[in-house]
Amino acid sequence: MSAPISQPLDLTAPPVVHKIARWSLIIGIIFGIVAAVLAFARPDEFYRGYLLAFMDWLGVALGSMAIIMIRHLTGGGWGVVIRRLQGAAMRTLPLLAILFIPIALGMKHLYIWARPLDQVADKHLREHLEDISKTYLTASGFIYRAILYFVIWNLLSFLLSKWSKEGDSPSAPDNTQKFKAVAGPGLILYGFTITFAAIDWVMSLDPSWISTIFGLVILIGEVLSAICFAVIVERILFNYRPMSQMLKPDFVHDHGKWMLTFIMVWAYFSFSQWLIIWAGNLPTEISFYLKRLNGGWGQVGLFLVIFHFAIPFALLLSRPFKRNIRKLVWLAAWLMIMRYIDLFWIIEPNFSRTFTITIADIVVPIAIGGFWLAYFFRNLGSLPLLPAYDPSAGEVLEPHHRGIPESA
Repeated sequence: MSAPISQPLDLTAPPVVHKIARWSLIIGIIFGIVAAVLAFARPDEFYRGYLLAFMDWLGVALGSMAIIMIRHLTGGGWGVVIRRLQGAAMRTLPLLAILFIPIALGMKHLYIWARPLDQVADKHLREHLEDISKTYLTASGFIYRAILYFVIWNLLSFLLSKWSKEGDSPSAPDNTQKFKAVAGPGLILYGFTITFAAIDWVMSLDPSWISTIFGLVILIGEVLSAICFAVIVERILFNYRPMSQMLKPDFVHDHGKWMLTFIMVWAYFSFSQWLIIWAGNLPTEISFYLKRLNGGWGQVGLFLVIFHFAIPFALLLSRPFKRNIRKLVWLAAWLMIMRYIDLFWIIEPNFSRTFTITIADIVVPIAIGGFWLAYFFRNLGSLPLLPAYDPSAGEVLEPHHRGIPESA
């Protein structure tokens, strides 16, 4: 157990957290009303935008949970200083489970396999759907698997949050081994569940297409979104205590290095998928890129190559850039936009052969984002920004804040 604090630092989240939560909720309500109108007026466009928005914000929550588990296995103050930020994001999973309901109810607007087979004009696709609809792609299986995914994710979130909250008490036990015992299997479970969720919710938009690495492409995008979101929030809080006293240049540097790592892995997975599929040149696989290299979608793909990988990669090679939170936050915000565009490039060509942006693609993500951010900042304001009595807290708090001599 860690040493008691003789001159405690006030670790309460600053009032700006509650202010942002209120404004986020207002924005969510306003755009939510517009989105509800679109759901009735243009249901097909609405559900496409809804799936895009859902996958985008789900990625921040699940990626945050994954990074928390990585930190519990590897250690380091870089993860302690943002643990409560990412914990607040992780604890939005109950909200996201509720937000999945419209996708379950609107399956027929999104997935061709959920519609009557006599509506499928392509003979070969119809025969293919007859086979898979008897085994995997069924409406009931789709819902039951989604329930299983959210049960597993919320269970992991519950355990990690429960033991983290115990670190706020002076009599807190040392839960280090408990965290490690959950984090190892938890990361494996996360990898498997998000892979199957990506197959169910995104890949099955085109049931004739398969890719064994697709789940990893979605996974690495989620952890990249999560670390970028953490950098944005820590920059907002850096103007206030206690984050201004806890966030050290070394931690910011580490966050920048994680961003660089995830960008490189995202590029590696994305290129590997493209290279293997293009070299194989199989009709069931190549259709994915044929759609996305024509009709204006190819320019979006090139945009991602340059602005999602090449330029951020070059910037993050600079050590001074990675250590400067005021510069790093702008790149983090830009990469959050790139994550949205990447999901847009993956999802939307299934519905339109030419590059098309609908009003739902803008309104619905803002609506869901408003509600999600309101819940996130509410979670963030409900706990101290650091579990002061957790053994790992010493990696963030200065020695004099913990009653430890400077020479210790």
